[in-house]
Amino acid sequence: MRPGKGNGHGDREGDKEVGGQNQGDTRGLKMKFYEKTCPNVDVEKIVETITWKNASGNPSLGAKLLRMHLHDCFVTFQKRMWEVPLGRRDGRSSLASEAFKNLPSPSSNFQILRKDFDDKGLDIRDLVALSGAHTLGITQCGMISTRLFNFTGKGDTDPSIEKSYAEALRSKCRQRDGTVLEMDPGSSKFFDGNYYKIVNQKKGIFESDATLLTNNFASSLVKEFEDNNKFFAAFTTSMVKMEAQVYLLGKMKERLGESADSLIK
Repeated sequence: MRPGKGNGHGDREGDKEVGGQNQGDTRGLKMKFYEKTCPNVDVEKIVETITWKNASGNPSLGAKLLRMHLHDCFVTFQKRMWEVPLGRRDGRSSLASEAFKNLPSPSSNFQILRKDFDDKGLDIRDLVALSGAHTLGITQCGMISTRLFNFTGKGDTDPSIEKSYAEALRSKCRQRDGTVLEMDPGSSKFFDGNYYKIVNQKKGIFESDATLLTNNFASSLVKEFEDNNKFFAAFTTSMVKMEAQVYLLGKMKERLGESADSLIK
């Protein structure tokens, strides 16, 4: 995975300042979390090195890690964008049945997306910034088949898709649902602001992309984030904010604001 040119975020200065924010301690999470329990091992550096090594040989890995970050909050880019405070106790199992419960649907309209983000303590700026994660990776025709072939139940196509792009997608997806599509055409291996350019061109792959243009403030942010520097800065801020919202802390398997229901031994 390769970042676009420019960065628009601060490099690490001292122990805490990254991306213009003090991120040394985030609601109980902190940098160098394993420093006392593993004083002779730089855990963060080991993870970083292994991740970069594998991502350099597999450009699609970055998008997969970014998606995983929504659940477990550890992702890196080839260039440091933000420091990830550690100390989460998110459980020891991963269930497919749980994976999509709290993730916004790609077919969501703006009202639904706004409520989903608001429920997590995130605002419209966070919604637009984090949607930029679609600058990386791929999807399959099956994810947008209704949007292309039966949008209102009459064999029609979502009119919010640019006509020539819609026809190109229909042509690719007519045969089978498993056909692979870039989420950010021509730039799906680069972490940059190109996603916002294609959304403004009405070429967002999902309804959740296109719907960003239906709200005046969100639409203005889509235009603003075409600039790599502004996108990187906003994405960094929103990721750190998201990481701090819901997680487990200490020895108790406990979500913030809820009672503990079991122990992590």
